[in-house]
Amino acid sequence: MEFSLDFFDALRRMKARKPDPVPASPAPASLTEPPPAEPAKDTISPAGIALIKRFEGCARQRADGRFEAYPDPGTGAAPWTIGWGATGKGIGPGTVWSQDQCDARLEADLARYARDVSRALGRAPTSQHQFDALVSFHYNTGAIARASLTRLHKAGEYAAAAAEFGKWVHAGGRRMTGLVRRRAAEASLYRGE
Repeated sequence: MEFSLDFFDALRRMKARKPDPVPASPAPASLTEPPPAEPAKDTISPAGIALIKRFEGCARQRADGRFEAYPDPGTGAAPWTIGWGATGKGIGPGTVWSQDQCDARLEADLARYARDVSRALGRAPTSQHQFDALVSFHYNTGAIARASLTRLHKAGEYAAAAAEFGKWVHAGGRRMTGLVRRRAAEASLYRGE
């Protein structure tokens, strides 16, 4: 079965088991106002997943339909990447995965990165679109725990936090056009635009 259907079906089942005690609230009127009090987020929404997929792509598909690892565009070497932006142990030159392997890894990575973001934010009020943007940022950078945008968000300085996304546009010491576009999209999502 297609990954996206399985993943969203799993999300619906998880929500059915753990009902949300607070009804969804509209996005804040401006970035100077705190978002409405909401329970801590721990799951990325379909909008956040779509943003990540848009920028990661499931790249380097071979003629046989499988995907091969490729070097980081900024360094031309490590970290090697495969599928929907997966990196880490066991991924290097010669690594080849099926579409199912790429999709399963994305699902596992999204759950892990969402937990990391939730832990970094603690009980700071966070709207779903802010959470999604921060998961996308962390998925790409791995920097949620050390980024000043996290500190600014927790302090309720949402406009300043949104501006911080634009500082994370370099790889291998070079300004990358793809990262400029991605950070702009994340900042826009963070602002609820």
